Amino acid sequence: MWETIIVNPMTNILLIIYKLVGENFGIAIILFTILIRVVTHPLMAKQIKGSQAMTAMQNNKEWQEIQKKHKGDKEKLAQEQMRLYKELGINPFSSCLPTMIQMPIIFGLYQSIVRALAASPGQLLILSSGVWSFWGLEKLIPVNSKFLWMNLGQPERIYAFGIAIPSLAILVALTTYIQSKVTMPPPASPNDQGAAMGKMMTLYMPLLLGYFAFNYASGLAVYFIVSNLAGLAQYALLGKVNWKALLPASKQNKAGSRAK
Repeated sequence: MWETIIVNPMTNILLIIYKLVGENFGIAIILFTILIRVVTHPLMAKQIKGSQAMTAMQNNKEWQEIQKKHKGDKEKLAQEQMRLYKELGINPFSSCLPTMIQMPIIFGLYQSIVRALAASPGQLLILSSGVWSFWGLEKLIPVNSKFLWMNLGQPERIYAFGIAIPSLAILVALTTYIQSKVTMPPPASPNDQGAAMGKMMTLYMPLLLGYFAFNYASGLAVYFIVSNLAGLAQYALLGKVNWKALLPASKQNKAGSRAK
């Protein structure tokens, strides 16, 4: 079912775009990534709205009083929390449900790029068996993996003075960090566990994706970078980018005091 509903259709759409842009797989990855971002934009906007509502809930004085009053009674606290959700019109799943829906799409996009970049005979056989028969898509296999200075089916390196520099891996880590940093919502309270986990992910995700970009096909690195930049553009359109978050804490405080 996963193959039929997600991976195969995405692989074929990627091949269609590849054909339309003159068999340039790098451009195909860029356009396909942007297309997926556009399609999932309403889900992301809903997720941001839900996260804002949850943050506002944490700052609600009535909720803070309820937390103090029922600190030792988890069952009563949960009942009061659900009652307040209902009164304020907050859906507790509105911030996580869109993410859950987007995750299969993101994984499917990842797998479709890997599949389209098939190199071994076994991978080519799997790709060929799933290609749609119309419009001559089977004739595009194997795809031309050359893009700019890269072979999209191999890890990317730039050689300078005898040193192999993984420029795409560095860009992946950098853009992932920037996107995470400037789009992270402010903590609802000093002891907000969600904010603490968010800060941890801001450090770990750039390293993790940078590792993938360093070791795996550079086509994935192109996808990561374009996805990060498109994500920044989406948040900017919604007015949810906090560029001051990139400044050191002392400079952020100075900037905030000037704004006041």
